[in-house]
Amino acid sequence: MVNSVGMPLADLIYATTLLFFIFDPFASLPIFITLTRSFSDEDKVKSANKAILVAGILFVIFVLVGKELLAAFSITTAGFRMAGGMVLMLMAIEIIFGITIMRQGGQNVAWVIVASPILTGPGVITTAIILTTNYGYVTPLFAGVISLVVTWGLLRNAATIVRFVGNNVIDIFSKVIGLFIAAMGIEYVMRGAIDYIVGSGLLILP
Repeated sequence: MVNSVGMPLADLIYATTLLFFIFDPFASLPIFITLTRSFSDEDKVKSANKAILVAGILFVIFVLVGKELLAAFSITTAGFRMAGGMVLMLMAIEIIFGITIMRQGGQNVAWVIVASPILTGPGVITTAIILTTNYGYVTPLFAGVISLVVTWGLLRNAATIVRFVGNNVIDIFSKVIGLFIAAMGIEYVMRGAIDYIVGSGLLILP
């Protein structure tokens, strides 16, 4: 079955579902709430808008010129994954121990971190490149828009969620989320290191 824009509906559904799970808005939401817990409701909405806008722009760029952009700077996907993991680990240390590492930019840091590497991380970038190779440009772009619109709706309602559960619960939950972020960062670094070692021929896996 082909939809009105000429792409197979099954391909669109597959790409949208895949990107939705990789964007993982349900994991991004508690991280966003944690990073914006001291913001006003208006600032939370602004941060959500900026995060989705930047994530969307990054996604479109990597759909259109992902391979060429990484190659131009001699950056491997494995290297990008490790860099993203390091950023996540620094953010986790800040959340868990309450020390200042990356918040010199104030409210800007929240939406920047959520936009990338939380939303538009190595997994999304790699998937964007693969989907473009398999389906061309149109299907991944439409699928990305659908996934990001759903994510945008969740982030915009973060203030309502905070009012519902309360600040004390958010504070406790923030520490737990910090541990999850640290684990995500370590996984990114480890997977990136393994991919780099295997890709360079230094290690051959069975």
